[in-house]
Amino acid sequence: MAIDLGARERPHSVVDPRTGPITGELTGSVHSWDISTGVDGPGTRFVLFTAGCPLACAYCHNPDTQDMRYGTRHSVGDVLARVGRYRRFIEASGGGVTVSGGEPLLQPAFTSAVLRGAKELGLHTALDTSGALGHRADDALLEATDLVLLDVKAIDPAIYEDLTRGSLTPTLRFAERLATMGKRVWVRYVLVPGWNDQPEHVERHAAYVATLGNVERVDVLGYHRLGREKYAELGMEDRLVGVDGATAAQVQAARDIFTAAGLVAP
Repeated sequence: MAIDLGARERPHSVVDPRTGPITGELTGSVHSWDISTGVDGPGTRFVLFTAGCPLACAYCHNPDTQDMRYGTRHSVGDVLARVGRYRRFIEASGGGVTVSGGEPLLQPAFTSAVLRGAKELGLHTALDTSGALGHRADDALLEATDLVLLDVKAIDPAIYEDLTRGSLTPTLRFAERLATMGKRVWVRYVLVPGWNDQPEHVERHAAYVATLGNVERVDVLGYHRLGREKYAELGMEDRLVGVDGATAAQVQAARDIFTAAGLVAP
């Protein structure tokens, strides 16, 4: 369960030996935070969910993260102080800090500062992104990122646009930039029945991912109906009314296709 960050704490500062202080006063719009194991990168993670996203994914189970209005301002110092509370627990599990969203690259300075601060604390870092704003991730941000969790939502441009109301091109451009850098990547793929679950589509998706050369694993995540009541509460259209969640068999069939392409799909 995501937990609100709550009251502000005394600003905290970390010093990066190359770029100077990471000011605790730099703020960002934060939706919530959570502690998770095994789903947001290796080990137990402190997961920071930023507010705001340029996409409008039909299957989004937290549509309130799409708008910054539903976030609250918190400083980098606030976040790092929170991380520090769990530092020993996180380190013992081989975990780290994951910045997610919403879309964290909508706030690149804030995201970069959190990742740099986590690195200065000696923790593993991960960036969970759609890649739609990959051009906003400068070299300093990516240098502070040990692992990118890249959500490639569909490989067919038309299906991608139907699902997200956005363009696939920026995500592919970012994926190829990460491949050129040799940056560690886990690809995420949400399987939505009737939208992107056709075997020929999954095969095309797997073939593309296999060409990148830097993808360590593919997480096939089945679409679920959890959180759909939020759409009515927020006055938003639920474009997946009547679409059932993906079954275990459907998810496994997709995993088998990725595995056949030479990829790890646990």
